[in-house]
Amino acid sequence: MRPPTSQPTLRLSGILFKYGTKSAQVAFRTGDFKQQVIFIGGLTDGLLATEYLQPLSMALEAEKWSLVQPLLSSSYSGYGTSSLKQDALELDQLISYLINKEDSEGVVLLGHSTGCQDIVHYMRSNTACSKAVRAAILQAPVSDREYRATLPETADMIDLAASMIKEDKAMDLMPREANPDAPITAYSSDLSDDQLRQRLGHMSNIPCQVIFSMGDEYVPTYVDKRSLVQSFVSLRQDYVIQICIPILW
Repeated sequence: MRPPTSQPTLRLSGILFKYGTKSAQVAFRTGDFKQQVIFIGGLTDGLLATEYLQPLSMALEAEKWSLVQPLLSSSYSGYGTSSLKQDALELDQLISYLINKEDSEGVVLLGHSTGCQDIVHYMRSNTACSKAVRAAILQAPVSDREYRATLPETADMIDLAASMIKEDKAMDLMPREANPDAPITAYSSDLSDDQLRQRLGHMSNIPCQVIFSMGDEYVPTYVDKRSLVQSFVSLRQDYVIQICIPILW
């Protein structure tokens, strides 16, 4: 009888460093170069969040780029009590550190899943450090709101959250059944072209590659994935979303 096949071991050698004063504000860097790709994971993600990070690190080193994997306050189970605004502030701290301490000559932001939302939000902030961003890659972008709408308990939890906000309890924790994976406070394909422009128009300032995963389990089955990809492509005329590559599994 053949032994079970073991999962591939993800192993990277590099430098772990602090970029801010909070305990969670650490980052892991592979490669020692003046240009960095910053990987921003999705909900519950932390270090080594995806299997492609190991080969990506090797490929980047061959091109003399470093790979940086930061931990944010929202990493792992922290997402339920953090926010896009907080993530953007911490990304700015990280880029500031790379510029001032590592003599960075420019960064590329790579977002996976919900990490794509962090990039879009950060680039809207228009901070001084955001000028160091040469390009953005949105890999497997998803609508968390749209996915949660497919779950049977969501409607009741939305009603509860609305009532908590009315009672000035927006920062109070929701019941555990609202999100069993992590504490969460009370605080997409159905968007029109105009709404997409409002949310993504500012991304025209940098080259932006959208890599949409056609087999993404967090995209509801009723979503026409090809039409969604085309809606991003159509924005190129006004907002230069430069490349959109659907991935079929």
